[in-house]
Amino acid sequence: MCGIAGVLYKQKGAYNIGKTLIDMLDGCQHRGPDSTGFALYGDAKELLQLRFIVPTEELARKKAIENITTLLARHKASIDSEQSVGCSYQVSVNFDGDLLEFTKDIEEHAKLVCVGHTLDIIKDDGTAKEVDQTYRVSDFVGSHGIGHVRLATESAVRPEAAHPFWATGFEDIAIVHNGQLTNYWKMRRRLERRGFTFHTDNDSELVAVYLADKLAQGNTLENALETAIDDMDGTFSFLVSTPTEIGYAKDHLAAKPMVLFENDDMIAVASEEVSLNRLFPGQALNSTEPAPGTYRTWSL
Repeated sequence: MCGIAGVLYKQKGAYNIGKTLIDMLDGCQHRGPDSTGFALYGDAKELLQLRFIVPTEELARKKAIENITTLLARHKASIDSEQSVGCSYQVSVNFDGDLLEFTKDIEEHAKLVCVGHTLDIIKDDGTAKEVDQTYRVSDFVGSHGIGHVRLATESAVRPEAAHPFWATGFEDIAIVHNGQLTNYWKMRRRLERRGFTFHTDNDSELVAVYLADKLAQGNTLENALETAIDDMDGTFSFLVSTPTEIGYAKDHLAAKPMVLFENDDMIAVASEEVSLNRLFPGQALNSTEPAPGTYRTWSL
């Protein structure tokens, strides 16, 4: 059992996406007390943004950052700025090479969390409010985002196994997932034979790679979600986000809950109604539950 949440504001503007997702995830934290994560989208940055997971122990942390610096230099990615907090190390780099080759090599030697010009993924052990205390997620201003609270079932409780997941080589795409893919290894081996790499045994990582691959082939996000429902076996509900869209998909059994609310200003999606109520306290919401085997997308 895990909890997912997503929000997108339809009109251009600066919205407190961080606080909104914290409120939504806090509402369903009982579904996943082990770890919490956020995929946050703001204004496009001129430089490429990378975030890594590094040890919290001082000496090990210093060694990990030195390793990352060496890796970046090997690919002629010069660091413009850097920040280290919690188990996280973030850098802005000048880079104009092949992103897939670059990130595949980096991930072989470091714990890369995300890459992009609009996306930042922040995730760690603990609750939404505990993660916020360390990383100040509530200060983030942007247009949309997705989040996740995790109850560890398929892999260990550690930051790199937490959601959201980003797919190697594809910038600014993230997913959060509640459920289990029963054909995970079959699909993973197919993608590995085509050169894709995986760095956890979490089946949610496969969802991210699968969708990013479909988008890279020229499919729309809507098309990618449609094929995912047929290609993936199991019980699942997941959200995906890109620089301009969010979308959802539910399996044909619809065993994993999902509710959504939409008005002229925004779309909000979550595992439970209580997360939506956090956005509109004291109001009766006209929310709906997506039907089995359905998918949908919304754009800025």
